[in-house]
Amino acid sequence: MKNTAFGARFNLAAVLSASLIALSVVSILSLTLGSRSVSLSEILEGLCNDQARSMGALVVRKRIPRTVFGLLAGGALGMSGALMQAVTKNPLADPGILGVNTGASLFVVVGIAFLGIGSPNQYILFALCGAAVSSVFVYSVSAIGRGGVTPIKLALAGAATAAALSSLISAVMLPRASSMDSFRFWQVGGVGGATWSGIAAVAPFLGLGIVLGLYSTPTLNALALGDDVAASLGVRVGLMRCVGALSGVLLCGATTALAGPIGFIGLMVPHSVRLLTGADQRRVVPLSAIGGAAILVLSDVIGRLLGAPGELEVGVVTAFLGAPALIGIAVRSKIRAI
Repeated sequence: MKNTAFGARFNLAAVLSASLIALSVVSILSLTLGSRSVSLSEILEGLCNDQARSMGALVVRKRIPRTVFGLLAGGALGMSGALMQAVTKNPLADPGILGVNTGASLFVVVGIAFLGIGSPNQYILFALCGAAVSSVFVYSVSAIGRGGVTPIKLALAGAATAAALSSLISAVMLPRASSMDSFRFWQVGGVGGATWSGIAAVAPFLGLGIVLGLYSTPTLNALALGDDVAASLGVRVGLMRCVGALSGVLLCGATTALAGPIGFIGLMVPHSVRLLTGADQRRVVPLSAIGGAAILVLSDVIGRLLGAPGELEVGVVTAFLGAPALIGIAVRSKIRAI
């Protein structure tokens, strides 16, 4: 038993160290690479000398908020996916697959088209309302019928809801194509338009979501044993499930408000973490945040390099990376079921 415990601690330390190193490397790459590459001396000049006006220093200073927001957005989506998978007991749970992103998108496009919203705070408010409404709707629909909520019913309800909401988005956008250019770019999902004011607006919601998520993490292990077992252990099942779900909605909705709907981060990162560290949610949730941040920033760098001299939006890159992961998860789940 001692050797097993030591091995688990060693694996956790190794994974955590590797994750933090990867996070540092991709952050440096994000500041370095793009349509114009900069040197290490230019990075230091841009970070340490506010008065520097060289081209390299100006490029670095413009990339700093983009990198910071990429880290925050990726961490929020990774943690959101881990929480949703734990709360719903569904290995396919993801803000995109469950329709949360699409609900946020619908409310934002309705706000733009009919109410003229334009500030980050307004985007955040509408996106959070849309994410919450779609989450409640999907969960309610999946609870109808015999057996209550099951992973398959939840995934089907989320997919159907996302398809229906996407149709509504198109119905709102098509008659207003000339005035919805900004939304079309936003809908692809990207971090290129990040600003310090936008980060400041979204930070309190992300902070609250992270706190609630970490608070609910110890009880998620008990919920995995079943509601009856969790209740016998003193867990307030309904309350803690709501706290975990609220955290996931806050993290996903606030990120979607500024970055647009970025898919697959919340799906593939928690599964990768579980393969490395096991199913203990006290490890999975925080490590999913670190892994999500690293993957999203790396995807942003790849998009800049592939699209040079322009750029490929990060939502497109994560879709290419995440689609094989979704197929692999579905195949493994089918094999286990058989």
